[in-house]
Amino acid sequence: MRILGIDPGLRITGYGIVGLEGRKLAYVTSGRIRTDDTASLPERIKSILDGLAQVIEQGGPEQVAVEQVFVNVNAQATLKLGQARGAAVCAAVSRGLPVHEYTALQVKQAVVGNGHARKEQVQEMVRRLLALPGLPGADAADALACAICHAHGGLGLGSLATAGYRVRGGRLV
Repeated sequence: MRILGIDPGLRITGYGIVGLEGRKLAYVTSGRIRTDDTASLPERIKSILDGLAQVIEQGGPEQVAVEQVFVNVNAQATLKLGQARGAAVCAAVSRGLPVHEYTALQVKQAVVGNGHARKEQVQEMVRRLLALPGLPGADAADALACAICHAHGGLGLGSLATAGYRVRGGRLV
């Protein structure tokens, strides 16, 4: 099974596809879709939609995992991010793909074992889990991490919490 992870953003949308055979993960592709800062909002959303449509067509994913939008202090920025996320979801559902949503906390917990991990930690764990020769870019790493989170059932190391254990800093406590 192939899983497309998406880290939506109005300026840069990260994407990454991983393959899953049994419990083994394999890197397929990753990258980012950069929109033109001078373009109108509708044009930028169309760029995201078209770019992800091309990724889906070429990469052949069967499932999609999208990072949920967090609410921050700037409501306008949150609304724009929500529109970018909407374009990502539309790209998937218009091609009949199921979409699964995860918070940044869930993604980091599943990949790093710490829901408050730094971007560099996520990049390093993605590199290790997928046996990449170098660190992926931050946007691609976040998207790959989202796909990995879904591949692990959305639980990863965080699933231990439901068994009465807690994970702190990648260690059981």
